[in-house]
Amino acid sequence: MNLPNRLTVGRIALTAVFVAALLLPHFPWGKTVALAVFIVASITDWYDGWLARTQKQETTFGALLDPVADKILTCAAFICFVELRDQNGNALVQAWMALVIVSRDFLVTGLRLVARERGVVLQAEQLGKHKTASQMIVIIIILIGLAAREEWGFDTVRFNAMFCTAAFWLVLVTVVLTVWSGWSFFWKNRELVLHDA
Repeated sequence: MNLPNRLTVGRIALTAVFVAALLLPHFPWGKTVALAVFIVASITDWYDGWLARTQKQETTFGALLDPVADKILTCAAFICFVELRDQNGNALVQAWMALVIVSRDFLVTGLRLVARERGVVLQAEQLGKHKTASQMIVIIIILIGLAAREEWGFDTVRFNAMFCTAAFWLVLVTVVLTVWSGWSFFWKNRELVLHDA
C-alpha cells in the first residue's frame, strides 16, 4: 500500500478518535482535541490527493477509498452535532440537515459501486470537492465554537446565541451545496442510474 492510500486509511482511523473526543463526557479537553484531530484529518485529505497526483501514485483503490474516507469523517461530524445541544437544549444541528448530507453521500457511494461493477471508476468532480471543502470548513468553525464555549471560557449568553445562529445558517448553506453537488453528479452519470431502470 502506497503512502497516499495509507494516509487515507489513517483518516478513517482518526474518525474514531474524533468521535470519542467529541462525545465522551469525561474526555480531557475533548472539544479542543476533536478540533485538532479534525484539522489533521482534513490536511491528510488534501495531502494524500496532492501526493498521489504529483508522485504518480494514483490507484483504483485510492480513487474509491479517498472519497469514502471523506464521507465517513464529515458524516460522523454532522451526526455528532445532532447529539450536541445549543443554549436552549435543542440539537446543535437539526437531524434533517444531517440526514440530507448523509443520504447524499450514501447515494453517491452507491452509484460509485454500481459503476465499479461495470468497470468504470467515477472520479470526484470539482463541485463535489467544493462541497467537501465547504463541509470541512463549516465543521471546523462549529468545533471552534464548541471548544470556545466549553473549554476556552466563552460560555456567555451572547456568545451562545451568536454561535448557534451562525451554526444553523452555515450548515443550511452546506446542505444546499450538498444537494446541488449530488444532483449534478447523478445527472452527469444518469446513464448508469437508468441502465437497469
